[in-house]
Amino acid sequence: MPSSLSLDGLRFAMVSSTASTVDPDAPTTFDYHQDGRLIWGEYVGDTVTTGRFVGELDGATVRISFAHALVADGSVVRGDAVSRIERADDGRLRLVEDFAVGAVDHVSVCLQV
Repeated sequence: MPSSLSLDGLRFAMVSSTASTVDPDAPTTFDYHQDGRLIWGEYVGDTVTTGRFVGELDGATVRISFAHALVADGSVVRGDAVSRIERADDGRLRLVEDFAVGAVDHVSVCLQV
C-alpha cells in the first residue's frame, strides 16, 4: 500500500544522537529523494564527510541501509536503521531513528529544515 507521506525533496538536520555529540552550528543534514515507496539520499556534516542511504517508506516508517565516511579517520560506518515519522508541534516532520553501529543500539532525532 502506498504511503500518503512524501519525503521527496525534503532536508532534515540531526538535532540529537546517542552515537555522538551533535554540533548545533553544523549538524549532519540529510537530503531525501523518493519514487513511490523507494527512498534514497545523501548526508554530510558534523562527523560525516559523505554518506548515502537507500530503503523504503511504509506508512509512517522508513527502513534504510546506510554507509558513511567519518571525518576523524575516513573509516566507513555501515548499518541499518528504522525511523518513525512524527509531526512536530510547529508542523514540520521529525524522524526518530533506531539504528545500530556494531552491536550497539542508538537513537537519533532529525527535524525537517
